[in-house]
Amino acid sequence: MQTSQATLAAPTPVTARVFAQRFSATRRGARLARRLAIAQLDTWGTPYGSERSDTVALLVAELAANAVLHGRVPGRGFELRLTLVAGPDGCDRLRIEVADTRTEARLPGPDDLRPPAPDAESGRGLLVDALADHWEVTDRLGVGKIVRAEVTW
Repeated sequence: MQTSQATLAAPTPVTARVFAQRFSATRRGARLARRLAIAQLDTWGTPYGSERSDTVALLVAELAANAVLHGRVPGRGFELRLTLVAGPDGCDRLRIEVADTRTEARLPGPDDLRPPAPDAESGRGLLVDALADHWEVTDRLGVGKIVRAEVTW
């Protein structure tokens, strides 16, 4: 069977960059995760203090703080993974993933959002929902869960 060159579509070029790091499940680890995330974005061309950098800093800070407060298992840390995919149309997508090892304490997913009580100490995912284009909570290979948020620009 012969196929002419005209019927074959050229593959769409995609550039993906990945940063992954483990941190201690402490407030200091969460702070370091935020700082390294915005430093990595700067390396990838998104400057410090830009709206994109600030949005990512808030998302990483919230997800890392949740991993420390709600996903902490003594002796185990959490992992931050950033994946930047530059599409051919000039539209970049950044995926932020924070994985922890706690399975019994699940954060609400996007479909479980509810307004917090006036005296509540946390927002039930409202900050992440407001800043991310998409987010979800998935099971982690092995033990734990991954909270994943995506932003597009």
